[in-house]
Amino acid sequence: MARIGFIGLGNMGSPMVLNLLKAGHVVRAFDLNPAALEASIAGGAVQAPSIADAVADAEFVVTMLPAGEHVRAVWTGADGIIEALRGRNQGPLLMDCSTIDVTSARAVTKAAEDAGLDALDAPVSGGVGGAVAGTLTFMVGGTPEAFARGRPVLADMGKSIVHTGAAGAGQAVKICNNMILAISMTGVAEGFALGVKLGVDPQKIYDVVSVSTGRCWALNDYCPEPGIVLGAPSSKDYVAGFTAALMLKDLKLSQDAAASVDAPTGLGAAATKLFQRTVDAGESAKDFSVIRRWLSKQGRKDVVS
Repeated sequence: MARIGFIGLGNMGSPMVLNLLKAGHVVRAFDLNPAALEASIAGGAVQAPSIADAVADAEFVVTMLPAGEHVRAVWTGADGIIEALRGRNQGPLLMDCSTIDVTSARAVTKAAEDAGLDALDAPVSGGVGGAVAGTLTFMVGGTPEAFARGRPVLADMGKSIVHTGAAGAGQAVKICNNMILAISMTGVAEGFALGVKLGVDPQKIYDVVSVSTGRCWALNDYCPEPGIVLGAPSSKDYVAGFTAALMLKDLKLSQDAAASVDAPTGLGAAATKLFQRTVDAGESAKDFSVIRRWLSKQGRKDVVS
């Protein structure tokens, strides 16, 4: 059992806290939105009135926040984690599970280490379903010693815990993963768009491709065509497991990273443009697989230039 401070109780953070509580940990939780804390408090977490209170006696601190600027503020701000812990002997291990830019991840890690604190960037894959089930994949950047220290706690929230390298490597792998996923989902959605317009039953498309060389997670497990995979968001009016807006955010992170190292990501750039248009069409809060529905309303000249 460990004492854990958890900051950021959104769609992902809340079920992650519940799994920590189920594992027997003591969790002090903080979020600027009181409503976001309700499920965690009901599950046994202690509501912290401030960041400082959340981390005061913690052995581990976990953050799950929307973007890099939020992580920087919570970690390095005047009322943030590092200032609250400055000078404390045997400080907690700080673990950020947000998906943010590599530069911010490295910056907050350095700030923590300069204050004598160990830190990890540990973004996740698996969406809300994985957070609820405790089957998330954690991609972890940081020193081997910090990883060994944090792994048991991460394992209470996830199924696969992978040390990907030094500070920032977790975020680097995460944005690569999500760029690949967006490209894959776009390809599957376009395949159905083409097949349906050619007059083929979408179930027949699935029956063939799901056992052929086009099979992939985006098709077999998360099919964007409604009514094919009954548990998929597409079969529930695209109720989000991972929103189109969040996918667009991660795609933009991938393209910023690619530009910074001169990496060729033509398909990633194309997917970014298509997801931008999907979001602009009012689908931002729907699951990212809603790109299939958006494509159904387009003609070839609308998307191919």
